[in-house]
Amino acid sequence: MNPFVLLLEIGVEELPSSFVDAALSALPGLVRDKLAQLRIAHGAVEALGTPRRLAVLVADVAGAQSDVDEEVVGPPEAAAFKGGAPTRAAEAFAEKLGVPVAQLEVKELSGAAAKKPGRYVVGRRVEAGRPSRELLGAALAEICGAIPFRKSMRWGSGEVAFGRPVQWLVALAGDAEIAVTFAGVTSGRVSRGHRFLSAGPIVIARPETYKEQLRAEHVVCDRDERARVMMQRVAAAATAMGGTHDPEPGLVSENASLVEEPHIVVGSFDEAFLALPAAVIRAVARGHQKYFCVQADASGDVLLPGYLAVANTAQKPENVARGNDRVMRARLSDARFFFDEDKKVRQEARVEKLAGIVFHNRLGTVREKVDRMGRIAAHLAGELGLGEAQTASVARAALLAKNDLVALMVGEFPELQGTMGRVYAGHAGEAAEVCDAIRDHYAPVGADGDVAASDVARIVALADRLDSLVGCFAVGLQPTGTADPYALRRATIGILRTLLESGDARYASIDVLELFAYVYRGFSDKKLDLSELETVAKVGEFASERLRGLIESRTSRASADAVMAGGAFVRGKHVAVVSHPPYALARARALEAVIGSGAAWLDKARTVAKRLSGISKESAPELVAKSALPRPGDQAIVDLVQILDEKTRALIDEEGVREALLAMGSLALQVDAIFTETLVNDPADASTPRRLSLLSYGAGCMLRIADFSRIGG
Repeated sequence: MNPFVLLLEIGVEELPSSFVDAALSALPGLVRDKLAQLRIAHGAVEALGTPRRLAVLVADVAGAQSDVDEEVVGPPEAAAFKGGAPTRAAEAFAEKLGVPVAQLEVKELSGAAAKKPGRYVVGRRVEAGRPSRELLGAALAEICGAIPFRKSMRWGSGEVAFGRPVQWLVALAGDAEIAVTFAGVTSGRVSRGHRFLSAGPIVIARPETYKEQLRAEHVVCDRDERARVMMQRVAAAATAMGGTHDPEPGLVSENASLVEEPHIVVGSFDEAFLALPAAVIRAVARGHQKYFCVQADASGDVLLPGYLAVANTAQKPENVARGNDRVMRARLSDARFFFDEDKKVRQEARVEKLAGIVFHNRLGTVREKVDRMGRIAAHLAGELGLGEAQTASVARAALLAKNDLVALMVGEFPELQGTMGRVYAGHAGEAAEVCDAIRDHYAPVGADGDVAASDVARIVALADRLDSLVGCFAVGLQPTGTADPYALRRATIGILRTLLESGDARYASIDVLELFAYVYRGFSDKKLDLSELETVAKVGEFASERLRGLIESRTSRASADAVMAGGAFVRGKHVAVVSHPPYALARARALEAVIGSGAAWLDKARTVAKRLSGISKESAPELVAKSALPRPGDQAIVDLVQILDEKTRALIDEEGVREALLAMGSLALQVDAIFTETLVNDPADASTPRRLSLLSYGAGCMLRIADFSRIGG
């Protein structure tokens, strides 16, 4: 039987854009799983969709299932036969295979073939593959019912739940129809075009012509193609207006799934509204209307008094524009009122109003949080050695950072937090670096957002996140499973990224665990569930997990595991790896380069690390003097450990780690030779305890770089 192209189309009442995107993401997997379950081979799976239809095209679908000829393991012999006679278990197993009981055999099985070694009943299942078209009807109906929606509807008799009521179905295998019944609708080959622009029903000739036939009736069913066409038209319209379009990716994503064929309607508003900050106009256009603003240039700092709306019809665009303009004018008028009223409020008055906002009932108000942020920020400014002027800017920025939470504008447009704080601080005459820090203390925004650029902004950003993270853990609000209502994972990653990406050695020298302890002491007036020691331990473990992920994303899993399983030696003392995230990243990057080079000594280092690990568990580490170990072989060990100790005392940048690794290459070979030639754990030798303590110390030195036993092997 020849292969064919399969088409399934589910016609529906208009779906929200998020429903379309979620369904298109899920459909290929649902189809692949179902066809694999049916043993039907196939080629590429393509999901298509608009607000009025969800569809899937499957290339090269096999004309028949693959045949089956396999040995199947059944119940244990003891359960299948009693006194030589078959039990119901044996009969049921034979019925499942479609063979008589007499054809069953008993075999001794072990390993992967059986749950535990023993004698089992086995039989052969032989089944010829059926034609695919005979199986696809029921399979496609199951796929329809498995499409996930955030919320589903029931209609009619209420037997089926779906994102929106189903209106029609198309199911074709090549040029042949497949009978599919779902939600009370039976499939055929008749689809529908654009609700307003199509000439009438569309009879789909073959799956291969599906896209082109819909395109002719003003439906672009390929979402990527639709987004591409939409943005070409948006760009052309913006150019015609003398500017460039808003580059916000979220607008592209949402608008592309709101229409079947994108048409651009040009709107305008009074130039007087341009006195509003550009961010406010964008918030009005994007958030409520999903319009593209038009920028005077690519910087986006200056807007033109116009916008671009994506519409689903080309009929009477002037009417659409008039309605859009009316809505934009009303919303911009509201925004101008908020802006004018907010500017009348003094900065200090806003600070006091923060006392009316509860941060958390166990941790106090936002006003109290701001005070704690100021304390943390002052501490960090001292740690980083900031001058008097910058320290004053840090204090002022920390005090004003949350002021816009009580502004009318932010109440209407929460996404403008920080942005409006900067605007209002500038209006009040605050210093530029204070204004920028108020905006940038929310950085990084998103997984790919940049960290804050200045010391003042970075310090306030750290203070804000540290207060939330430590405070929430101290009162038992740490994330559980996927639940993270206080965004503590994001806060932790923000802290770590700020330290990792500042590019400044001063930030690398900050001890994160000591900082957690300092932050904890700022909650002395609160009743906390955990002690300082418990809180620091839990937050440190939580931060370590996030740090591992960040290091892995910049190097590899092997390097991240090896470094995070090791230790750290900073300023003459052993500390946790997470204490200094930039030092850990430096070690991982240098180690990654060595792993990538395929250095032969890594195998020896791994072997040595494993041996030393066993020793270190039994003996207290001590850098034993040569005089305490008179044998020449033992003195050679002392020399090696001393070199290792010296080379691993200052692993604070990649260059230092590279030097340590170069030394490690030679040392690993020498230590391996010592293990081969010397009985290091000789019970008859009085020097053995001291030798083991020395080797245990050497194991600790190796761990300062990484746990080499975690690399490969």
